[in-house]
Amino acid sequence: MRSAAPRQEAAAAGLSRREAAALLHSLLLTPLLPGRVSAAVTLEDVTPPVAPAQPLSAREAQVADIYDRTAPGVVNVFDVTLRTTGVGGPQAVEQPEGNGTGFVWDTEGHIVTNYHVLASVLGGAAGKVLSGAKVARVLLLAPDGTQQAYDGFLAAGADKARDLAVLKVSAPASLLRPLPLGDSSSVRVGQGCLAIGNPFGFERTLTTGVVSALVACSLLSQTGSTIGGGIQTDAAVNPGNSGGPLLDLSGAVIGVNTAIFTNTGTSAGLGFAIPSNTVRRVVPQLISLGAVQRASLGFQPAPDPVARALKVSEGVMIQTADPKGAAAQAGLLPTRRGLGGIVAGDVIVAVDGQPVRNLFDLTSLLDERAVGDVVEVRALRGVGQSAAPEAVVVSATLEAEQQ
Repeated sequence: MRSAAPRQEAAAAGLSRREAAALLHSLLLTPLLPGRVSAAVTLEDVTPPVAPAQPLSAREAQVADIYDRTAPGVVNVFDVTLRTTGVGGPQAVEQPEGNGTGFVWDTEGHIVTNYHVLASVLGGAAGKVLSGAKVARVLLLAPDGTQQAYDGFLAAGADKARDLAVLKVSAPASLLRPLPLGDSSSVRVGQGCLAIGNPFGFERTLTTGVVSALVACSLLSQTGSTIGGGIQTDAAVNPGNSGGPLLDLSGAVIGVNTAIFTNTGTSAGLGFAIPSNTVRRVVPQLISLGAVQRASLGFQPAPDPVARALKVSEGVMIQTADPKGAAAQAGLLPTRRGLGGIVAGDVIVAVDGQPVRNLFDLTSLLDERAVGDVVEVRALRGVGQSAAPEAVVVSATLEAEQQ
């Protein structure tokens, strides 16, 4: 039985029977309509105020400024064999190769990227594609924020051994924002660094971290070659970052992101970059000469099984040497036949005071030198003989490596 209280209250308020009935009906129905909102409540009443923007910290402002300055110099690179979908241009959200990053080298339109980004179109070995061939599409960032696509031509050559390639685009100077090149020899473990690239196709993505280690002898590139002096970073680097810049906190390029160590195919905090000083040596040669002239001592090293058979456990043993080459001219001896059998060649154990434990060490040290440089070579003569090896120190003038 319904309570008479509302009617009694209405009568006490001076309402007619009909008005009291309408009031009662309204009171009974309102709880059954949860979607009904009182007309007195406005959007402004239920919208919280905007929190005032707080100034960036000094570090945040520094990083943001670096990104604003350098992002226009970072490009998106698609090799010409990559299929495209849709009308908006190449779509390669999950392509580990064929879609990568590059950066502007100069206002002449030269673009630096990794060799392995273009490996499928370059044919797997430098020199198979003629200079001037179209190998990529390059997307540059315009001042209005849009992207402009240009054909990318092989500038003059590519260096598979150092995983570097140079493209040329015919873009106006207003779109070409070269990035400054830093000195990787001054990089220190612990310093901050930034990576900008196109991971999984997400354009010009910024990640931050520190230099985790300076890799003296273990940077294995995507092309299978070893590169000395690599830079390890914990800044997130993923497929698509390849060829993009690793920057210091002044905005200078200290490396070119080229590889990651991962069990999943995505960043595990172990990224590796080709040092900028290697880039500085290689790229101008590719642009001006079409190939890289590497410094050499002019000899063939003994394979490991041969060296071990002759009781050489450390260092680089000379197996054969060009009589007119740098090593022979300096007085170093190759492996030869003696009265008692095979005599081990001189074993190089140091160059300019830096130890040479294996061929990788020697290659890395020579890669930092130029043709015509004079280096001090320390070697052991007579390894494996009954007498103690003789220490030999010579000066050698480096020659161009035979291609």
